[in-house]
Amino acid sequence: MKRTHLPLNGLRVLDAAARHLSFTRAADELAVTPAAVGQQIRALEDTLGVVLFRRTAKGLELTPEGEAGLDALRKGFLQFEEAVHAMQAGQSSKTLTIAAPRDFTAKWLAPRLAAYGKSDPELRFILIAADEELDFTQANLDLAVRLARGAGDHEGLQLADPAFVIVGTAGGPEGLIGWPGCPATEVGAAGLSVADAGLAIDAASAGFGRACVPGLLAEGDVAAGRVELAGAAVASDLAYWLIAPLPQWRQKKVKALVAALTA
Repeated sequence: MKRTHLPLNGLRVLDAAARHLSFTRAADELAVTPAAVGQQIRALEDTLGVVLFRRTAKGLELTPEGEAGLDALRKGFLQFEEAVHAMQAGQSSKTLTIAAPRDFTAKWLAPRLAAYGKSDPELRFILIAADEELDFTQANLDLAVRLARGAGDHEGLQLADPAFVIVGTAGGPEGLIGWPGCPATEVGAAGLSVADAGLAIDAASAGFGRACVPGLLAEGDVAAGRVELAGAAVASDLAYWLIAPLPQWRQKKVKALVAALTA
């Protein structure tokens, strides 16, 4: 069934004017001029084809036609408010669903989420392992992390410069450990190939050879002394990005998380 186009602005003005029985006081409530209230009422009367107010010696009064719809109108506005509150309820949720590659979660994201979680005991995180693009709506995602050349069709923020580093152990073999996406040459020279950059770092720490990995991913292991920088940085156009569609990106909880992760 086709819905009637509702003159919502005029109906809102009608509600205020009917409560105050004064265009001036209705104007004060709505932060407009009394003339604007009068114009809205006249336009509403023209649309509905009825007279809503009459001026008498005692002041402004509603006509029977104007009074007839007030109860339903006010119930309708209350339902509008309930609908808005229902749609905003998700904003009050402190659960964040995040999709990220497994190695990124283990090496970089998880420690930072743990630290951020200490700022509010009500924060909850749902982590989804994902290396490919996900349907944000289907997966109910708030935020995703991608090793990519940009944010694509989403809103996004680059986490660090798109540089890869070579890491290994002092005195360890110099052959490179292979993993999908490694930009260096002679991949697999160490005689070992693994599933991702995080495992390549672990293998380098165990003495299998050197790993060419995103610099951001190796920060923690380098700082802890498990591996050390073992060569010049390797140029790349890939970087880790925080991404989300615009509606999710605008959520307060997502904004707060992005600020925490990029602080």
